[in-house]
Amino acid sequence: MSSITIRQAVLADLDAVTLLFDAYRQFYGQASDEAAAKIFLQARFEHGQSVVLLAESQGQAVGFTQLYPSFSSVSMARVLVLNDLFVAPTARRLGVGEALLTAAADHARQLDAVRLSLTTNVENLPAQSLYASIGWERDQKFYAYHLALKP
Repeated sequence: MSSITIRQAVLADLDAVTLLFDAYRQFYGQASDEAAAKIFLQARFEHGQSVVLLAESQGQAVGFTQLYPSFSSVSMARVLVLNDLFVAPTARRLGVGEALLTAAADHARQLDAVRLSLTTNVENLPAQSLYASIGWERDQKFYAYHLALKP
């Protein structure tokens, strides 16, 4: 694989990001639904509700990460939630994930964020290994809780 470039996706990238996003959702056990994925992503773009960083190699979209803004009341500062990270199977173990994580951290620093946070499935050991290898630390102070509001 040639060099990897990371850039902020724009609305014109919607189709490419939609394919990756749909594959990401399938990775987490959801049925493929490109139409709904496109509608969901388009709304994020149009309302400025997230930032999507797109990884490309040889003109092909090979991965993405989606960042959502949040804030820390304790720190009284901006934080970003790295909610989605996906690399196409053909591009895995080639540095794409690390490049996306580095770009996400750079983007967060540019916004003067105090933290970039993510969660991952406890069984996703390859992702956990990547995170640890580039300095991410597993939180030892807090537990994550969720309240399901819809089935």
